[in-house]
Amino acid sequence: MDLPIIYHPDYVVPLPEGHRFPMPKFRMLYEMLLADGVAKPEQFHAPTKPLPEIIELVHTPEYVQAYCQGTLDGKAQRRIGLPWSQALVNRTCIAVGGTILTAKMALESGIACNTAGGTHHAFPSYGSGFCIFNDLAIASRVLQKSGIIKKILIVDLDVHQGDGTAFIFQNDDSVFTFSMHCEVNFPGTKQKSDLDVPLPVGMEDDEYLQTLAKYLPDLLTEVKPDLIFYDAGVDSHIDDKLGKLALTDRGLFRRDMQVLTTCVKEGYPVACVIGGGYTEDLNAVAYRHSLLHRAASEVYQQHRL
Repeated sequence: MDLPIIYHPDYVVPLPEGHRFPMPKFRMLYEMLLADGVAKPEQFHAPTKPLPEIIELVHTPEYVQAYCQGTLDGKAQRRIGLPWSQALVNRTCIAVGGTILTAKMALESGIACNTAGGTHHAFPSYGSGFCIFNDLAIASRVLQKSGIIKKILIVDLDVHQGDGTAFIFQNDDSVFTFSMHCEVNFPGTKQKSDLDVPLPVGMEDDEYLQTLAKYLPDLLTEVKPDLIFYDAGVDSHIDDKLGKLALTDRGLFRRDMQVLTTCVKEGYPVACVIGGGYTEDLNAVAYRHSLLHRAASEVYQQHRL
């Protein structure tokens, strides 16, 4: 058996030319994984679109209805930062379904990877920072409600704090939120994760990986999760236009290997999402996202999952 990877053609949505959120990167990531032999066609699994009541496990019915029907007011729409369309509604919901499926397949296989997801700035009643519905939170609630799992650890290594996720689970001991992010970056007002590790601007590979190693093994011992969600944002790259850290491609790959190896060798299943990544060079950002799948495939084979 090979590493399960989640992808749906509707992950790609046409946006106005010049928009800084590069939707084509999702298709490019899928094509790159096939072209480079990282994955075979049979490894890909297509998610289904969840019903509104699934999304409403986390988000208010009023917000879900307003967004899906295109009736959000202008201020709320601008806070999201993406131009509304019915295609984007469909893509957003299917991506949530992708993270739910990724979580279920990780429990079966040890590791599974979405080719989207990581919308950690979405709050219960509003979206923010290119994030509409919080896929990590929704997937957590789906699996908990089904009785499959009880304790969850969210490892968020996107360059921006996972503020929406932290807010959603702020009074919930069943989900531990860990965010390691650039301290001087969006969002301006931070929420309180169970563990926040703010990093200085310009941090490079070795110091970053040493910092991660200082926290992650102890967290596994402390939390003992039934499932780990790993948000592998690549906006911590030195060339990312919305990040302020200085990781290289090699640093990102080492980071992903470190997270996955640390978790899997201790017997913890990991559901991976790609998080943020922003640059004019779409080939470069697709490659950076592919590093997660390359690392996951290597760890999957090494541990014979």
